[in-house]
Formats: sequence, structure tokens, C-alpha cells
Amino acid sequence: MLTNHEGQRVPKVTFRTRKDNEWVDVTTDDLFAGKTVAVFSLPGAFTPTCSSTHLPGYNELAKVFKANGVDEIVCISVNDAFVMNEWAKDQESDNVTLIPDGNGEFTQGMGMLVDKTDLGFGKRSWRYSMLVKDGLVEKMFIEPEEPGDPFKVSDAETMLNYINSAATKPKVVSVFTKMGCPFCAKAKALLTEKGLDYEEIVLGRDITTRSLRAVTGATTVPQVFIDGKLIGGSEALESYLAVA
Repeated sequence: MLTNHEGQRVPKVTFRTRKDNEWVDVTTDDLFAGKTVAVFSLPGAFTPTCSSTHLPGYNELAKVFKANGVDEIVCISVNDAFVMNEWAKDQESDNVTLIPDGNGEFTQGMGMLVDKTDLGFGKRSWRYSMLVKDGLVEKMFIEPEEPGDPFKVSDAETMLNYINSAATKPKVVSVFTKMGCPFCAKAKALLTEKGLDYEEIVLGRDITTRSLRAVTGATTVPQVFIDGKLIGGSEALESYLAVA
């Protein structure tokens, strides 16, 4: 039976992290004292749901969380520091602090340590999220105890909705580019000027010309999508932003 710790303080634990090739101890006081922190915990770095949705969701909405009173977003997993650091690089998760709970002490103290030996994982964390204020758990979203790896309530949008249901979410922007393209540079500069974060998809590295044509109907770049709508090249983007 998983334990809901709302109204209780987080366990006192020292995490062994790595920074600049040195061991650095980080305590729960370092993470939580005097701060409002959104925490999410997951079964493992590099695993499918964790990499495709859970971590990216919080990373993408980080600015909105901070605009609504959250000082820091922390991801905790029962993995070692080396794995968590490599996962952070792979995910480009600059807006989230990834914390290794290698021995599972924090996770066990939260009542979220579960047995996943059937998958060869050993002891891991159940998937959950929580809002912690000055070390006190205000709210927890714990995934239902059902087979598999449910992902229904610990996502970033559920947490943001709890904090402020009227929070304005950022536009989802993707830009297809290629190296050395001046029009691509112009499009990216326009987006930056407007404070719009974007995902860059580079022709020849991330996508082929054939795939670009299949997705956008064009063979030239840049091609900009905003909230699923194809805007077009740099001139079309400039016109769009002028009236947006």
C-alpha cells in the first residue's frame, strides 16, 4: 500500500551527486528549505514514459511553474549519479534538477519504494509527484496501484492545474532548419525576440528531405510550426508574429 504524505515533512536524506567530476553531497534541506518545489519521481532514467513524456513535460512548462510561485523543479529517481547526469544531457533538461536516490533512501522514506525485480530493476520508485513548501508536503499525486507503469496523474499539467488552473501555457513551437541557412537564423532570432522557446529539427541530422516534405509539404527551410499549425518560412513567421 503506497503512502500519501500530505501534511508531513519530507525525509531527511543526503543525496550523493556528481558535479564537475567531483562528488557533491546534497541534502533535503538544500533542496527544500525555504522554497516551493515541484517534485516528480519515476521508475528509471532512459525508460520510455520517463523520457518521452514525464521529464519533458516538466522541462517544457518550467517557466510557467516559476511564474506561478515554484522556485525549483526536482526529478528524483532510484538511479546513480552517473546515470542521472547522462540522462540530463540526453534530455537537455536544463530547467529541471535531476537528483539520484541511488540507495532508495528518500523513496523508501516517502513510502514509494516498490519491487520491480520482475523487470530486472530491483527496488525502484513508484511514479508520483508532489508540491513541497519549505520541506512540508502540501499535495501528492500518486499513480494508481495497477499493473504496469500507469501515468495518469503525476504529469506536469496536472501539477500546474493544481497550482493555478488559469495558468497560461507556452506555445509549442518547432522549427525545421539546416546548417548555415540565413533564413533559419532569422526565424530563430524572431522567436527568441518574442520569448518563444522552440524545438529545432535539423535537416540532414534529425530529419531527411523526404520526411520534411511529408511533414510540411515543402522541401525548403525554415518551416515553423506553432501549436500544431504550419506557419511557413521566416517571412511568414514575421507576419504571424506581428499580429499575434
